[in-house]
Amino acid sequence: MNNTQLIKETARQTLLIEAQTLAQLSTSINDEFCKIVEWIFQSKGRVVVTGIGKSAIVAQKIVATLNSTGTPALFMHAADAIHGDLGMIRPDDIIICLSKSGETAEIKILIPLIKQLGSRVIGMTSNKISYLAKRANALLYTPISSEADPNNLAPTASTTAQMAMGDALATALLALRGFSPQDFAQYHPGGALGKQLYLRVHDIYPQNEKPTTYCTDSIRSTILEMTSKRLGMTVVLNKDHELAGIITDGDLRRMLEREADTKHLCAKDIMTASPKTIEENQLAVKALEVMRTNSITQLVVVNQQNEYLGIVHLHDLIKEGLI
Repeated sequence: MNNTQLIKETARQTLLIEAQTLAQLSTSINDEFCKIVEWIFQSKGRVVVTGIGKSAIVAQKIVATLNSTGTPALFMHAADAIHGDLGMIRPDDIIICLSKSGETAEIKILIPLIKQLGSRVIGMTSNKISYLAKRANALLYTPISSEADPNNLAPTASTTAQMAMGDALATALLALRGFSPQDFAQYHPGGALGKQLYLRVHDIYPQNEKPTTYCTDSIRSTILEMTSKRLGMTVVLNKDHELAGIITDGDLRRMLEREADTKHLCAKDIMTASPKTIEENQLAVKALEVMRTNSITQLVVVNQQNEYLGIVHLHDLIKEGLI
């Protein structure tokens, strides 16, 4: 077997074993799992997730997922816990202990101490007859047939199972809480996902110039307005200051292609009537959708009375991380 074959075979075998592990994990979504979810949902405290080694890294990811979906959570390293960090635990907290073997020395020391504090202990382990499984108040069983590496040593399938079980907990709690997209945005205000759910057009367009031309303005003054406002376009208003059209770089090119003499032309002669608009209170992601659908790079921003307020450009949406 050459190197390419070895790489492909090993990688595919890894994915196959982990996929089988996840399929097997679904049998652990039982009445015990439901009881644990109800405990956490009804708890007045927080979820404290602990582990050591690779399990500690997975624990941190579970904490991040719980927090981002509305369940207050903390990470506590099992080794640090027995050297002072137990002080973070409150009696109403629920402690989830991660350990593949369930026999980790630090976990064995930790469980009696946690119980003395009055907190419930939930074990997450692949070993049903381990110290952790027998002494926890409830068990999240993460069975694995083997790790995914060729030597059956590196934490691979076991950490995949732990992470997936953590996701199952978080999403079950999310469903019970009726966690909405708006709630998600509240916890993710700085990320692209959050911005899709809360960022609105009125948060963006005021940073841009407001190019304005009137129907009877000359081509010269129209071009000067377009270039001075640096958006590659201008809005055209009628004598009553109502939205009449839009002139873009493309309109100028088409004019030059068909007209040898432009001195007799004015803005209304080359504008595109009835331009695409968006109300200022619409979500910015809606503006992006309209631009993509119509293959354009800017939208005229209006209020509910269809009065011209400004311009939102594709570059604004890129800058905000929506693309």
